Amino acid sequence: MAYVINDSCIGCGACVAECPTEAIAEGDIYVISADKCIDCGACADICPVDAPVQA
Repeated sequence: MAYVINDSCIGCGACVAECPTEAIAEGDIYVISADKCIDCGACADICPVDAPVQA
């Protein structure tokens, strides 16, 4: 299952640099492309507010 970013996202961008497949895009909050996400959890490990969660 791919990760998604929930509403607790503060838009810090820490997750973007950690994603090995460039699946995360900036928006009002960051968004993870389900097609590109390989479920590695790198984004969740680096996030200071635990916004990325498994869908």
